[in-house]
Amino acid sequence: MSIIKLPIRYEGSQGEQTLYTLFDSGATFSCIHPDFAEKLGLKEKLRTSKLVATADADHFVEIKYAMRLDFYIDDIPLSDEFMLVPNLSEEAILGVTTLQKWRIKLDFEHDTVIVDPKIAKFMLKELK
Repeated sequence: MSIIKLPIRYEGSQGEQTLYTLFDSGATFSCIHPDFAEKLGLKEKLRTSKLVATADADHFVEIKYAMRLDFYIDDIPLSDEFMLVPNLSEEAILGVTTLQKWRIKLDFEHDTVIVDPKIAKFMLKELK
């Protein structure tokens, strides 16, 4: 199993921070540790909490809050919803829904992350 973990800059309604982020194609949701989320913005209570399976088949985590965050890969501004996961082992995780949404490809051979050039061109054009 290959792992890509990179420093990614996040921005929320109340601040910004660079977090070491695990790119995980096995995780459904993008997640953030609540301690880091607190410094970035306001959390939103989910109407119905989610009970999510972990790598340990017998262990589940209840997720009660989420938040929207902007993040940057190669200075390309992207955005998504992040679940606040209690006792998360990482600072942040980008899950498969985010990877697919932004057509992010993982290059395990070179430990890099590639944003589809069409998405990058569109997003950079929107900023001007």
